[in-house]
Amino acid sequence: MAERQIMTVTQLNEYIKGLLDSDGLLYSVAVTGELSNYKVYPSGHHYFTVKDENSALRCVMFKGNAMQLRFRPESGMKVIAAGRVSVFTRDGAYQLYVTSLTPAGVGDLAVAFEQLKEKLNKEGLFAREHKKPIPRYPMRIGVITSSAGAAVHDIIRVLRKRWPLGKIILLPVRVQGAEAPPEIVGAIRYADRHQVADVLIVGRGGGSIEDLWCFNDERVARAIYDCSIPVISAVGHEPDVTISDFVADLRAATPSNGAELCAPDRAELLEYLDSAGERCWTAVMGYISHGRQILKSFSEKRVLRDPKNYVEDKKLRLDSLRSRLENAAALAYSRSARRFEVCAGRLDALSPLKVLSRGYAIAMTPEGRAVKSGRDVNTGERISVRLMRDSLVCTVDEIMEAKDEREPEL
Repeated sequence: MAERQIMTVTQLNEYIKGLLDSDGLLYSVAVTGELSNYKVYPSGHHYFTVKDENSALRCVMFKGNAMQLRFRPESGMKVIAAGRVSVFTRDGAYQLYVTSLTPAGVGDLAVAFEQLKEKLNKEGLFAREHKKPIPRYPMRIGVITSSAGAAVHDIIRVLRKRWPLGKIILLPVRVQGAEAPPEIVGAIRYADRHQVADVLIVGRGGGSIEDLWCFNDERVARAIYDCSIPVISAVGHEPDVTISDFVADLRAATPSNGAELCAPDRAELLEYLDSAGERCWTAVMGYISHGRQILKSFSEKRVLRDPKNYVEDKKLRLDSLRSRLENAAALAYSRSARRFEVCAGRLDALSPLKVLSRGYAIAMTPEGRAVKSGRDVNTGERISVRLMRDSLVCTVDEIMEAKDEREPEL
């Protein structure tokens, strides 16, 4: 029996690692499953597990490979992980060293697009209340696109035809590749900082989703959102939709359409001005005609044709009104005088002086109250007696009660 070789743990792990590293299948393998426990460490490395119904596989993706990801992996996402299987000798556990990670069933660019779209929409970058109006008659039009592409020629051609009064300011940038997003962001911020234009057209011609990807970059989207100058997104063809289209103040189907939406049509404007001039002329002539009619009606009035007779007529009317007023005043005075005489007669008939003139007298207490019965005074009390012409001061010697309690009528 051969002697058993004794190895250290490290030696055994290194041996197994060598076996796995030398296996051609395990050196380049792709597995599909569901992401679980996905974590990104401060070092930039990504650690996660890929699992199916029965098994799980530990995975690691180093920072250099993770930087190439175009979407944001999340736990529960179906993915295809490609890389090599090896052993981490310190723990004695084998794991998949992932070099590329793609969503299962759809492309990574499509997933990245939807993730960024959802993120920016939640932040309010697509909200309608943040959209700035496009100026109706822009005098300076900034164009941010490639100076070598067909899109810039289409934009310039349309702008010169429709709105030759506008000044075209070209800010050339790359519109494809890794360098494109920073250049586009820099051009937008430069235009905004120096206010070089009244409106900006940002875009490029058609292409694949990879060609248009710089307009799906989060940095470009935020630069468009932060720009104080209205921005028109004119990327690709009609079916192409990018994140820039959602953030921009206005989306154009093509670069040429962006130029059409940016500037008014000179021919239409001239036609409108001609029509407006005709309407103004018609309105002015109508106003003049109406004024002439009013002037003619005034000239035919009697007050202007014969002002002396007009004054005489007014004098006659004034005399008539004065006569009527005098008659009315006399009648009112007569009626008031008759009413006064009637009221005076009634008042005189009710006056106590009338009673006194017939020989009656009025006894009054010192307080000035009329004495109506013996109960109103006391024996020995001084009272005054009012006669027709004079008054008497008397002393009550005796109070004789009347047999009939009814007061005598005066």
